[in-house]
Amino acid sequence: MPELPEVETIARTLAPQVEGRRIVACELLNPSTFEGPILLGKAIGGTIGRPGRRGKLLLLPLAFNGEPVPLPDPVRPSGSLARHLASGDERITGLGFHLKMTGRLFVYPEGTPPEKHTRLLFDLDDGSRLFFDDARKFGYARVLSPASVAAWPFWNALGPEPLEMDADAFAARFAGRRGKIKALLLDQSVIAGCGNIYADESLFRAGIRPDAQLVSPDRLKRLHAALREVLLESIDACGSSIRDYRTARGDAGAFQNAFRVYGRSGRTCLECGASLESCRIAGRATVFCPNCQRV
Repeated sequence: MPELPEVETIARTLAPQVEGRRIVACELLNPSTFEGPILLGKAIGGTIGRPGRRGKLLLLPLAFNGEPVPLPDPVRPSGSLARHLASGDERITGLGFHLKMTGRLFVYPEGTPPEKHTRLLFDLDDGSRLFFDDARKFGYARVLSPASVAAWPFWNALGPEPLEMDADAFAARFAGRRGKIKALLLDQSVIAGCGNIYADESLFRAGIRPDAQLVSPDRLKRLHAALREVLLESIDACGSSIRDYRTARGDAGAFQNAFRVYGRSGRTCLECGASLESCRIAGRATVFCPNCQRV
């Protein structure tokens, strides 16, 4: 599943192709790909702003009559969500895409027919076509408004962005929470955007075992620095391409070439030479070095 660096890369590589383009038509080819209370057709006529991201969600802002509408902030919901719910503000703010395992967004030339795995498409005012392709059909799209987002449990459960937190705020998110540290990193309500790859890689760099519990504040601050380092390095490398992930230009990422533990169970640790071990945490395959990760 694309994680924070991959979705960030897709947003950045999609921007030059769609920013400022107006949606003139849309077609849903797989009903289960679309969810939410607002009809897909409500997006027609919207001008796409700069693509963005929230956690692992890709966001395409839309403006109508040149007036973008802000979404409520799930991290600081006091008053904001209740106000939008009470007002029933259904002005369209954008499109949200959860890519899940195999979702992709690509822009094609005018007249390009849908492909085998195209689930949703948008025709843009310059003749180009934006396809949402998804081989496994787990991904989905929604039309967003302040009121619909305020009533969306997934959005409102998202934790803060790890690249927008300082070390103290990061450590505070884990204070008093019970559970293995890797499981907490994967919990999108604790922090948003971190998945299996970047949990393993950041825990290795921080010297923390993935099954450690009640990690000290000082260790958590070290983990914060390691996670930021890993995420930023991966964004610079356009993400990690293991199987399906590609940027919106169709290019593969390169960060998989820098993996120190992820996917390397049984191989030699690049730091100390010990044999890397594996286990399962939160249902996910987990790789760590028993020598470098002692805490």
